[in-house]
Amino acid sequence: MAGLQLAGYNNATLLEIGSGVGYLHQILLEQGAKTAVGIDLSEDMLKEARDWAAEKGLADRTDYIQGDFIELLDQVEPAEVTILDKVVCCYPYAELLVKSSIAKTTRTYALTYPRKLWFTKLGVAILAIALKLIRSDFRPYVHDPDDVERWVIEAGFKKAYQENTLIWLTQVYIK
Repeated sequence: MAGLQLAGYNNATLLEIGSGVGYLHQILLEQGAKTAVGIDLSEDMLKEARDWAAEKGLADRTDYIQGDFIELLDQVEPAEVTILDKVVCCYPYAELLVKSSIAKTTRTYALTYPRKLWFTKLGVAILAIALKLIRSDFRPYVHDPDDVERWVIEAGFKKAYQENTLIWLTQVYIK
């Protein structure tokens, strides 16, 4: 949130990929963003997002699309601010996801994903095994932050903010 505040989102259009229940973009709308589009694979998550938006008086400023962002590219309009909060780690083709979402971004690109450290890679490997054992199709990934940063910078953005926690790396880029 601090990186987005630094970059600015007042009166901006937002695109949140992997929006879940809409918590993050709804907070930003309450704090001055103009409109938001949330995209998520789960219709149940989006139903809850719609309900929360209605409860908060944000329904007329939000739109939700169910599906895989990559498969929806033709339906998604560019936004000033694009957010991928803990989404890159859920997608096997990070380069495709990052480059496609950057193409829909006109001003600010923000993402949070796992740091590439031995214990995050180990944790993700254990989680992948557990998911396989319970026959889940979901697989987590640890993508190289150097690659992600290169893809974003090559698209004409510059890093404005970075925060590291034990597991997560948050980066905000501006054009």
